[in-house]
Amino acid sequence: MAHKTLTISEEAYNALSMVKGKDESFTKVILRLAKRRSGGDLLDYVRSMPPNEELASAIERVLEKRKLIRLRASGR
Repeated sequence: MAHKTLTISEEAYNALSMVKGKDESFTKVILRLAKRRSGGDLLDYVRSMPPNEELASAIERVLEKRKLIRLRASGR
C-alpha cells in the first residue's frame, strides 16, 4: 500500500486523537470518518466504532426506562 504524508494543524491532530480508538490507526480513523460523511446509515457507523462499554450501558439504561413509560389515551 502506498503512503502519503499529510500536514494538518495541531487542532486537527488533537481532534483526530480524541476520536481515535485505543488500537486504531490514524488511517482507520480518517477512513471511518470519511465513510460516515459519504452516507451510510447509523448501523454502519456504530459497527465501525470500537466497543464502548459506557455507551452500551447508557443505551441499556434508556431501554429499561422506556419499558416503564405508560402512554395515556387522549380524551378525544
